[in-house]
Amino acid sequence: MKVRTRVAPSPTGDPHVGTAYIALFNLCFARAHGGQFLLRIEDTDQARSTPESEQAILDSLRWLGLEWDEGPDVGGEHGPYRQSERMELYGEYAMQLVEAGKAFLCYRTAQELDELRNARREAGNSTALKPADLMLPEDEVAKRAAAGEPYVIRMMVPDEEGSCAVDDLLRGTIELDWSMVDAQILLKSDGMPTYHLANVVDDHLMGITHVLRGEEWINSAPKHKLLYEYFGWDMPVLCHLPLLRNPDKSKLSKRKNPTSILYYQRMGFLPEALLNYLGRMGWSMPDESEKFSLQQMLDNFDVQRVSLGGPIFDVEKLRWLNGLWIRDDLTEEQLAQRLVDWAYNPSMLSKVLPHAQKRMETLSDFAPLASFLVSGTLPLTEASFDDVKAEREELLKWIQFSLWKLEAQRQWERDLLWDDLKGLADALGVKVRDFLAPLFVAVAGTSASFSVVDSMEILGPDMSRARLRHALDVLGGVSKKAMKRLEKEYQTL
Repeated sequence: MKVRTRVAPSPTGDPHVGTAYIALFNLCFARAHGGQFLLRIEDTDQARSTPESEQAILDSLRWLGLEWDEGPDVGGEHGPYRQSERMELYGEYAMQLVEAGKAFLCYRTAQELDELRNARREAGNSTALKPADLMLPEDEVAKRAAAGEPYVIRMMVPDEEGSCAVDDLLRGTIELDWSMVDAQILLKSDGMPTYHLANVVDDHLMGITHVLRGEEWINSAPKHKLLYEYFGWDMPVLCHLPLLRNPDKSKLSKRKNPTSILYYQRMGFLPEALLNYLGRMGWSMPDESEKFSLQQMLDNFDVQRVSLGGPIFDVEKLRWLNGLWIRDDLTEEQLAQRLVDWAYNPSMLSKVLPHAQKRMETLSDFAPLASFLVSGTLPLTEASFDDVKAEREELLKWIQFSLWKLEAQRQWERDLLWDDLKGLADALGVKVRDFLAPLFVAVAGTSASFSVVDSMEILGPDMSRARLRHALDVLGGVSKKAMKRLEKEYQTL
Protein backbone atom coordinates (compact mmCIF):
# COMPACT_ATOMS: atom_id res chain seq x y z
CA MET A 1 0.00 0.00 0.00
CA LYS A 2 1.40 3.38 -1.03
CA VAL A 3 1.00 5.94 1.74
CA ARG A 4 -0.97 9.01 0.63
CA THR A 5 -1.63 11.99 2.89
CA ARG A 6 -3.21 15.36 2.28
CA VAL A 7 -3.86 18.82 3.61
CA ALA A 8 -7.21 20.38 2.78
CA PRO A 9 -7.44 24.09 3.68
CA SER A 10 -10.46 26.32 3.10
CA PRO A 11 -9.70 29.49 1.09
CA THR A 12 -11.79 31.73 3.31
CA GLY A 13 -9.23 34.06 4.84
CA ASP A 14 -5.56 34.57 5.50
CA PRO A 15 -3.39 31.42 5.25
CA HIS A 16 -3.16 30.11 8.82
CA VAL A 17 -0.01 28.82 10.52
CA GLY A 18 -2.13 25.87 11.63
CA THR A 19 -2.53 24.91 7.96
CA ALA A 20 1.24 24.96 7.53
CA TYR A 21 1.66 22.90 10.72
CA ILE A 22 -0.73 20.19 9.48
CA ALA A 23 0.77 20.30 5.97
CA LEU A 24 4.29 19.89 7.36
CA PHE A 25 3.43 16.78 9.37
CA ASN A 26 1.49 15.21 6.50
CA LEU A 27 4.40 15.86 4.14
CA CYS A 28 6.93 14.38 6.57
CA PHE A 29 4.78 11.30 7.25
CA ALA A 30 4.31 10.64 3.53
CA ARG A 31 8.00 11.06 2.72
CA ALA A 32 9.04 8.88 5.69
CA HIS A 33 7.04 6.05 4.11
CA GLY A 34 8.00 6.72 0.50
CA GLY A 35 4.52 8.04 -0.17
CA GLN A 36 2.74 11.01 -1.72
CA PHE A 37 1.38 14.25 -0.31
CA LEU A 38 -1.66 16.02 -1.80
CA LEU A 39 -3.14 19.51 -1.52
CA ARG A 40 -6.93 19.78 -1.83
CA ILE A 41 -8.92 23.00 -1.65
CA GLU A 42 -12.14 22.71 0.37
CA ASP A 43 -14.04 25.65 -1.11
CA THR A 44 -17.66 24.60 -0.59
CA ASP A 45 -18.26 27.76 1.44
CA GLN A 46 -18.93 29.77 -1.70
CA ALA A 47 -19.90 32.91 0.20
CA ARG A 48 -16.47 33.23 1.83
CA SER A 49 -14.10 31.37 -0.50
CA THR A 50 -12.07 33.53 -2.87
CA PRO A 51 -9.46 32.88 -5.58
CA GLU A 52 -7.20 35.40 -3.81
CA SER A 53 -7.29 33.39 -0.59
CA GLU A 54 -6.57 30.16 -2.46
CA GLN A 55 -3.56 31.74 -4.16
CA ALA A 56 -2.34 33.08 -0.82
CA ILE A 57 -2.46 29.53 0.58
CA LEU A 58 -0.44 28.15 -2.32
CA ASP A 59 2.08 31.01 -2.21
CA SER A 60 2.56 30.91 1.57
CA LEU A 61 3.07 27.13 1.73
CA ARG A 62 5.58 27.34 -1.11
CA TRP A 63 7.33 30.26 0.61
CA LEU A 64 7.83 27.92 3.56
CA GLY A 65 9.36 25.31 1.27
CA LEU A 66 6.46 22.84 1.29
CA GLU A 67 5.68 21.10 -2.01
CA TRP A 68 2.87 18.70 -2.93
CA ASP A 69 2.72 15.88 -5.46
CA GLU A 70 -0.88 16.54 -6.54
CA GLY A 71 -3.04 19.62 -6.25
CA PRO A 72 -5.12 22.23 -8.08
CA ASP A 73 -2.07 23.92 -9.58
CA VAL A 74 0.03 20.84 -10.42
CA GLY A 75 -2.72 18.42 -11.39
CA GLY A 76 -2.70 14.69 -10.83
CA GLU A 77 -4.62 11.50 -11.49
CA HIS A 78 -7.28 12.12 -8.84
CA GLY A 79 -8.44 15.61 -9.76
CA PRO A 80 -10.10 17.97 -9.77
CA TYR A 81 -8.61 19.10 -6.47
CA ARG A 82 -11.12 21.86 -5.70
CA GLN A 83 -14.33 20.68 -4.08
CA SER A 84 -16.32 23.29 -5.99
CA GLU A 85 -15.39 21.37 -9.15
CA ARG A 86 -16.62 18.06 -7.70
CA MET A 87 -20.14 19.09 -6.70
CA GLU A 88 -22.05 16.47 -8.72
CA LEU A 89 -20.23 13.69 -6.90
CA TYR A 90 -21.46 14.70 -3.46
CA GLY A 91 -25.12 14.82 -4.44
CA GLU A 92 -24.87 11.38 -6.02
CA TYR A 93 -23.25 9.84 -2.95
CA ALA A 94 -25.70 11.53 -0.59
CA MET A 95 -28.68 10.10 -2.53
CA GLN A 96 -26.97 6.71 -2.56
CA LEU A 97 -27.10 6.77 1.25
CA VAL A 98 -30.74 7.86 1.24
CA GLU A 99 -31.67 4.98 -1.06
CA ALA A 100 -29.79 2.55 1.20
CA GLY A 101 -31.61 3.81 4.31
CA LYS A 102 -28.40 5.26 5.73
CA ALA A 103 -29.56 8.87 5.38
CA PHE A 104 -32.88 10.70 5.15
CA LEU A 105 -34.46 13.86 3.81
CA CYS A 106 -35.07 16.27 6.67
CA TYR A 107 -37.72 18.99 6.20
CA ARG A 108 -37.47 20.40 9.72
CA THR A 109 -37.53 24.20 9.95
CA ALA A 110 -35.05 26.24 11.98
CA GLN A 111 -37.76 26.98 14.54
CA GLU A 112 -38.57 23.29 14.90
CA LEU A 113 -34.90 22.46 15.36
CA ASP A 114 -34.62 25.03 18.17
CA GLU A 115 -37.69 23.60 19.87
CA LEU A 116 -36.33 20.05 19.61
CA ARG A 117 -32.98 21.08 21.10
CA ASN A 118 -34.68 22.93 23.93
CA ALA A 119 -36.82 19.88 24.67
CA ARG A 120 -33.74 17.66 24.86
CA ARG A 121 -31.97 20.20 27.06
CA GLU A 122 -34.93 20.40 29.46
CA ALA A 123 -35.01 16.61 29.64
CA GLY A 124 -31.37 16.62 30.73
CA ASN A 125 -30.09 15.16 27.46
CA SER A 126 -27.41 16.41 25.11
CA THR A 127 -28.63 18.69 22.32
CA ALA A 128 -27.38 16.26 19.66
CA LEU A 129 -30.50 15.62 17.56
CA LYS A 130 -31.13 12.01 16.59
CA PRO A 131 -33.11 10.59 13.63
CA ALA A 132 -35.96 9.73 16.01
CA ASP A 133 -36.17 13.44 16.94
CA LEU A 134 -36.03 14.69 13.37
CA MET A 135 -37.90 12.28 11.16
CA LEU A 136 -41.47 13.30 10.32
CA PRO A 137 -44.40 11.00 9.51
CA GLU A 138 -44.53 9.95 5.85
CA ASP A 139 -47.67 11.97 5.14
CA GLU A 140 -46.07 15.13 6.56
CA VAL A 141 -42.93 14.54 4.49
CA ALA A 142 -45.09 14.13 1.38
CA LYS A 143 -47.01 17.31 2.23
CA ARG A 144 -43.85 19.40 2.65
CA ALA A 145 -42.29 17.90 -0.46
CA ALA A 146 -45.40 18.72 -2.52
CA ALA A 147 -45.26 22.29 -1.23
CA GLY A 148 -41.66 22.55 -2.46
CA GLU A 149 -40.28 23.23 0.99
CA PRO A 150 -36.49 23.06 1.38
CA TYR A 151 -34.82 20.01 2.87
CA VAL A 152 -31.38 18.79 3.85
CA ILE A 153 -29.97 15.28 3.79
CA ARG A 154 -28.92 13.98 7.20
CA MET A 155 -27.09 10.79 8.07
CA MET A 156 -28.54 8.06 10.25
CA VAL A 157 -26.76 7.69 13.59
CA PRO A 158 -27.39 5.31 16.51
CA ASP A 159 -30.09 6.37 18.96
CA GLU A 160 -28.97 3.95 21.63
CA GLU A 161 -26.47 4.48 24.42
CA GLY A 162 -22.97 3.12 24.15
CA SER A 163 -19.73 4.26 22.57
CA CYS A 164 -17.89 4.23 19.28
CA ALA A 165 -14.32 2.94 19.29
CA VAL A 166 -12.02 5.01 17.08
CA ASP A 167 -8.43 3.90 16.48
CA ASP A 168 -5.81 6.63 16.48
CA LEU A 169 -2.18 6.26 15.45
CA LEU A 170 -0.95 8.21 18.49
CA ARG A 171 -3.70 7.85 21.06
CA GLY A 172 -4.67 4.21 20.63
CA THR A 173 -8.37 3.41 20.85
CA ILE A 174 -10.59 6.35 21.75
CA GLU A 175 -14.09 5.68 23.10
CA LEU A 176 -16.64 8.34 22.12
CA ASP A 177 -20.24 8.37 23.35
CA TRP A 178 -22.89 7.93 20.67
CA SER A 179 -25.18 10.17 22.75
CA MET A 180 -23.07 13.16 21.67
CA VAL A 181 -23.26 12.34 17.94
CA ASP A 182 -26.04 14.10 16.04
CA ALA A 183 -27.74 13.22 12.76
CA GLN A 184 -25.20 15.28 10.82
CA ILE A 185 -26.28 17.25 7.76
CA LEU A 186 -24.50 15.79 4.73
CA LEU A 187 -26.03 17.87 1.97
CA LYS A 188 -27.39 21.37 2.63
CA SER A 189 -30.61 22.74 1.17
CA ASP A 190 -28.66 24.55 -1.57
CA GLY A 191 -27.05 21.27 -2.67
CA MET A 192 -23.72 22.07 -1.06
CA PRO A 193 -22.06 19.26 0.89
CA THR A 194 -20.90 19.71 4.46
CA TYR A 195 -17.29 19.06 5.39
CA HIS A 196 -18.13 15.60 6.68
CA LEU A 197 -19.55 14.19 3.43
CA ALA A 198 -17.10 15.91 1.08
CA ASN A 199 -14.13 14.98 3.25
CA VAL A 200 -14.99 11.28 3.32
CA VAL A 201 -15.88 11.04 -0.37
CA ASP A 202 -12.77 12.90 -1.49
CA ASP A 203 -10.38 11.03 0.80
CA HIS A 204 -11.72 7.72 -0.55
CA LEU A 205 -11.66 8.70 -4.22
CA MET A 206 -8.19 10.25 -3.89
CA GLY A 207 -6.81 7.12 -2.23
CA ILE A 208 -5.86 8.82 1.04
CA THR A 209 -4.44 6.18 3.39
CA HIS A 210 -3.57 8.28 6.45
CA VAL A 211 -5.32 11.41 7.76
CA LEU A 212 -3.18 13.54 10.06
CA ARG A 213 -5.37 16.37 11.33
CA GLY A 214 -5.92 18.55 14.38
CA GLU A 215 -7.37 17.06 17.54
CA GLU A 216 -10.44 19.29 17.22
CA TRP A 217 -11.73 16.67 14.75
CA ILE A 218 -11.72 13.82 17.28
CA ASN A 219 -15.40 14.29 18.11
CA SER A 220 -16.29 14.05 14.41
CA ALA A 221 -14.50 10.73 13.99
CA PRO A 222 -17.57 8.56 14.82
CA LYS A 223 -19.53 10.24 12.01
CA HIS A 224 -16.71 9.66 9.57
CA LYS A 225 -16.30 6.05 10.68
CA LEU A 226 -20.04 5.49 10.15
CA LEU A 227 -19.91 7.01 6.67
CA TYR A 228 -17.05 4.73 5.64
CA GLU A 229 -19.06 1.75 6.92
CA TYR A 230 -22.20 2.91 5.09
CA PHE A 231 -20.31 3.21 1.81
CA GLY A 232 -18.45 -0.05 2.37
CA TRP A 233 -15.05 1.65 2.10
CA ASP A 234 -11.87 1.16 4.10
CA MET A 235 -11.29 4.05 6.50
CA PRO A 236 -7.90 5.80 6.40
CA VAL A 237 -5.70 5.53 9.47
CA LEU A 238 -6.45 8.52 11.73
CA CYS A 239 -3.84 10.53 13.60
CA HIS A 240 -5.01 13.54 15.60
CA LEU A 241 -2.21 16.02 16.19
CA PRO A 242 -2.15 18.32 19.22
CA LEU A 243 -3.56 21.79 18.66
CA LEU A 244 -1.33 24.84 18.58
CA ARG A 245 -2.14 26.96 21.61
CA ASN A 246 -1.77 30.52 22.89
CA PRO A 247 0.41 31.09 25.99
CA ASP A 248 -2.76 30.89 28.13
CA LYS A 249 -3.35 27.34 26.75
CA SER A 250 -6.39 28.39 24.69
CA LYS A 251 -6.61 27.38 21.03
CA LEU A 252 -4.35 29.55 18.85
CA SER A 253 -6.40 32.49 17.62
CA LYS A 254 -5.73 35.79 15.91
CA ARG A 255 -7.30 37.62 18.86
CA LYS A 256 -4.34 36.63 21.06
CA ASN A 257 -1.56 35.74 18.62
CA PRO A 258 -0.86 36.55 14.97
CA THR A 259 -1.94 33.46 13.04
CA SER A 260 -1.44 34.40 9.39
CA ILE A 261 1.60 33.03 7.59
CA LEU A 262 1.69 36.25 5.59
CA TYR A 263 2.03 38.25 8.82
CA TYR A 264 5.23 36.43 9.70
CA GLN A 265 6.51 36.84 6.16
CA ARG A 266 5.78 40.58 6.32
CA MET A 267 7.44 40.80 9.75
CA GLY A 268 10.69 39.55 8.26
CA PHE A 269 10.82 36.03 9.67
CA LEU A 270 12.78 33.55 7.60
CA PRO A 271 10.69 30.74 6.12
CA GLU A 272 13.28 28.21 7.33
CA ALA A 273 12.90 29.47 10.90
CA LEU A 274 9.08 29.49 10.88
CA LEU A 275 8.96 25.97 9.44
CA ASN A 276 11.55 24.85 11.99
CA TYR A 277 9.40 26.31 14.77
CA LEU A 278 6.25 24.60 13.50
CA GLY A 279 8.18 21.33 13.38
CA ARG A 280 9.07 21.79 17.06
CA MET A 281 5.38 22.11 17.89
CA GLY A 282 4.72 18.71 19.40
CA TRP A 283 7.68 16.90 17.80
CA SER A 284 11.38 16.61 18.52
CA MET A 285 14.53 15.46 16.79
CA PRO A 286 16.19 12.27 18.11
CA ASP A 287 19.01 14.39 19.57
CA GLU A 288 16.52 16.94 20.95
CA SER A 289 18.14 19.75 18.92
CA GLU A 290 15.90 22.81 18.61
CA LYS A 291 17.26 24.11 15.34
CA PHE A 292 16.84 21.91 12.27
CA SER A 293 16.04 22.23 8.57
CA LEU A 294 13.13 20.72 6.69
CA GLN A 295 15.48 18.15 5.17
CA GLN A 296 16.76 17.18 8.62
CA MET A 297 13.18 16.76 9.82
CA LEU A 298 12.35 14.63 6.77
CA ASP A 299 15.44 12.48 7.35
CA ASN A 300 14.58 11.85 11.01
CA PHE A 301 10.79 11.90 11.04
CA ASP A 302 8.94 9.37 13.18
CA VAL A 303 5.33 10.20 14.01
CA GLN A 304 5.68 8.36 17.34
CA ARG A 305 7.92 11.22 18.50
CA VAL A 306 4.90 13.54 18.47
CA SER A 307 4.01 14.67 21.98
CA LEU A 308 0.31 14.98 22.79
CA GLY A 309 0.78 17.92 25.15
CA GLY A 310 -0.65 21.17 23.77
CA PRO A 311 2.28 22.98 22.10
CA ILE A 312 2.50 26.67 22.96
CA PHE A 313 3.03 29.04 20.05
CA ASP A 314 5.34 31.61 21.61
CA VAL A 315 6.28 34.45 19.26
CA GLU A 316 9.24 35.43 21.45
CA LYS A 317 10.66 31.91 21.16
CA LEU A 318 10.13 32.11 17.40
CA ARG A 319 12.05 35.41 17.31
CA TRP A 320 14.92 33.75 19.20
CA LEU A 321 15.00 30.86 16.75
CA ASN A 322 14.79 33.21 13.78
CA GLY A 323 17.79 35.08 15.18
CA LEU A 324 19.77 31.83 15.23
CA TRP A 325 18.98 31.24 11.56
CA ILE A 326 19.99 34.79 10.63
CA ARG A 327 23.29 34.60 12.52
CA ASP A 328 24.26 30.98 11.89
CA ASP A 329 23.05 30.19 8.39
CA LEU A 330 23.33 33.38 6.35
CA THR A 331 26.50 34.97 5.08
CA GLU A 332 26.54 38.77 4.96
CA GLU A 333 25.92 38.56 1.21
CA GLN A 334 22.98 36.21 1.71
CA LEU A 335 21.52 38.42 4.44
CA ALA A 336 21.83 41.44 2.16
CA GLN A 337 19.92 39.59 -0.54
CA ARG A 338 17.24 38.48 1.92
CA LEU A 339 16.74 42.11 2.97
CA VAL A 340 16.41 43.20 -0.65
CA ASP A 341 13.95 40.39 -1.41
CA TRP A 342 11.96 41.11 1.74
CA ALA A 343 11.41 44.87 1.55
CA TYR A 344 14.08 46.80 -0.30
CA ASN A 345 13.14 45.68 -3.78
CA PRO A 346 11.99 47.70 -6.82
CA SER A 347 8.39 46.54 -6.42
CA MET A 348 8.19 47.80 -2.85
CA LEU A 349 9.96 51.06 -3.64
CA SER A 350 7.60 51.75 -6.54
CA LYS A 351 4.68 51.58 -4.12
CA VAL A 352 6.26 53.82 -1.51
CA LEU A 353 8.01 56.51 -3.56
CA PRO A 354 4.88 58.23 -4.98
CA HIS A 355 3.83 59.04 -1.40
CA ALA A 356 7.25 59.75 0.09
CA GLN A 357 8.49 61.94 -2.77
CA LYS A 358 5.86 64.59 -2.04
CA ARG A 359 7.30 65.04 1.44
CA MET A 360 11.03 64.77 0.69
CA GLU A 361 13.52 67.62 0.55
CA THR A 362 16.65 65.46 0.84
CA LEU A 363 17.27 61.78 0.16
CA SER A 364 17.83 61.29 3.88
CA ASP A 365 14.17 62.17 4.45
CA PHE A 366 13.12 58.87 2.87
CA ALA A 367 14.07 56.49 5.69
CA PRO A 368 12.13 58.32 8.45
CA LEU A 369 9.10 58.70 6.18
CA ALA A 370 9.00 55.04 5.18
CA SER A 371 10.37 53.36 8.30
CA PHE A 372 6.93 52.28 9.54
CA LEU A 373 6.45 50.29 6.33
CA VAL A 374 9.49 48.10 7.09
CA SER A 375 8.89 47.83 10.82
CA GLY A 376 7.20 45.13 12.84
CA THR A 377 5.19 46.00 15.95
CA LEU A 378 5.27 49.76 16.41
CA PRO A 379 6.40 51.18 19.81
CA LEU A 380 3.02 52.72 20.62
CA THR A 381 1.92 53.96 24.03
CA GLU A 382 -1.33 55.55 25.19
CA ALA A 383 0.43 58.89 24.81
CA SER A 384 0.79 58.21 21.08
CA PHE A 385 -2.94 58.98 20.78
CA ASP A 386 -2.88 62.20 22.82
CA ASP A 387 -3.30 64.43 19.76
CA VAL A 388 -6.38 62.54 18.57
CA LYS A 389 -9.49 64.52 19.50
CA ALA A 390 -11.65 61.76 20.95
CA GLU A 391 -12.28 60.08 24.27
CA ARG A 392 -10.61 56.75 24.95
CA GLU A 393 -13.90 54.83 24.62
CA GLU A 394 -14.51 56.42 21.24
CA LEU A 395 -11.00 55.54 20.08
CA LEU A 396 -11.50 51.92 21.06
CA LYS A 397 -14.85 51.79 19.29
CA TRP A 398 -13.56 53.34 16.08
CA ILE A 399 -10.53 51.08 15.93
CA GLN A 400 -12.55 47.95 16.80
CA PHE A 401 -15.21 48.74 14.19
CA SER A 402 -12.50 49.36 11.61
CA LEU A 403 -10.84 46.07 12.48
CA TRP A 404 -14.10 44.13 12.06
CA LYS A 405 -14.76 45.84 8.76
CA LEU A 406 -11.27 45.18 7.45
CA GLU A 407 -11.31 41.56 8.60
CA ALA A 408 -14.24 41.02 6.25
CA GLN A 409 -12.49 42.70 3.29
CA ARG A 410 -10.99 40.11 0.94
CA GLN A 411 -9.97 42.49 -1.86
CA TRP A 412 -7.23 44.58 -0.31
CA GLU A 413 -7.34 47.62 -2.58
CA ARG A 414 -6.98 51.25 -1.62
CA ASP A 415 -10.35 52.44 -2.92
CA LEU A 416 -12.22 49.56 -1.28
CA LEU A 417 -10.48 50.26 2.03
CA TRP A 418 -11.45 53.91 1.74
CA ASP A 419 -15.08 53.01 1.01
CA ASP A 420 -15.15 50.69 4.04
CA LEU A 421 -13.74 53.26 6.45
CA LYS A 422 -15.66 56.25 5.09
CA GLY A 423 -18.83 54.20 5.26
CA LEU A 424 -18.19 53.50 8.93
CA ALA A 425 -17.50 57.16 9.67
CA ASP A 426 -20.70 58.22 7.90
CA ALA A 427 -22.74 55.57 9.72
CA LEU A 428 -21.39 56.81 13.07
CA GLY A 429 -21.95 60.45 12.17
CA VAL A 430 -18.25 61.24 12.56
CA LYS A 431 -16.13 63.38 10.25
CA VAL A 432 -13.95 61.00 8.25
CA ARG A 433 -10.85 63.03 9.13
CA ASP A 434 -11.51 62.56 12.84
CA PHE A 435 -12.43 58.87 12.41
CA LEU A 436 -9.19 58.09 10.55
CA ALA A 437 -6.93 59.96 13.01
CA PRO A 438 -6.45 57.04 15.45
CA LEU A 439 -5.96 54.67 12.51
CA PHE A 440 -3.06 56.83 11.28
CA VAL A 441 -1.42 56.42 14.68
CA ALA A 442 -2.15 52.68 14.87
CA VAL A 443 -0.84 51.95 11.37
CA ALA A 444 2.01 54.47 11.01
CA GLY A 445 2.83 55.45 14.60
CA THR A 446 2.00 59.09 13.89
CA SER A 447 -0.87 61.18 12.58
CA ALA A 448 1.53 63.01 10.25
CA SER A 449 2.07 60.12 7.83
CA PHE A 450 0.77 59.87 4.30
CA SER A 451 -2.71 58.50 3.56
CA VAL A 452 -3.65 55.70 5.95
CA VAL A 453 -5.46 53.72 3.26
CA ASP A 454 -2.42 53.95 0.99
CA SER A 455 -0.28 52.83 3.91
CA MET A 456 -2.54 49.86 4.62
CA GLU A 457 -2.55 48.83 0.97
CA ILE A 458 1.26 48.75 1.02
CA LEU A 459 1.48 46.99 4.40
CA GLY A 460 -1.07 44.39 3.34
CA PRO A 461 -4.03 42.99 5.27
CA ASP A 462 -2.14 40.90 7.81
CA MET A 463 0.18 43.60 9.11
CA SER A 464 -2.52 46.28 8.98
CA ARG A 465 -4.95 44.24 11.05
CA ALA A 466 -2.19 43.22 13.46
CA ARG A 467 -1.37 46.89 14.07
CA LEU A 468 -5.00 47.72 14.79
CA ARG A 469 -5.14 44.85 17.31
CA HIS A 470 -1.92 46.14 18.89
CA ALA A 471 -3.42 49.64 19.17
CA LEU A 472 -6.45 48.21 20.96
CA ASP A 473 -4.16 46.48 23.45
CA VAL A 474 -2.11 49.65 23.99
CA LEU A 475 -5.30 51.57 24.76
CA GLY A 476 -6.28 49.03 27.40
CA GLY A 477 -8.43 46.73 25.28
CA VAL A 478 -12.17 46.19 25.30
CA SER A 479 -13.82 44.38 28.22
CA LYS A 480 -16.16 41.44 27.56
CA LYS A 481 -19.15 43.50 28.59
CA ALA A 482 -18.14 46.40 26.36
CA MET A 483 -17.39 44.01 23.49
CA LYS A 484 -20.94 42.65 23.55
CA ARG A 485 -22.28 46.19 23.46
CA LEU A 486 -20.00 47.11 20.57
CA GLU A 487 -20.98 43.99 18.64
CA LYS A 488 -24.66 44.91 18.90
CA GLU A 489 -23.99 48.49 17.83
CA TYR A 490 -21.80 47.34 14.93
CA GLN A 491 -24.52 45.01 13.65
CA THR A 492 -26.99 47.88 13.47
CA LEU A 493 -24.75 50.03 11.27
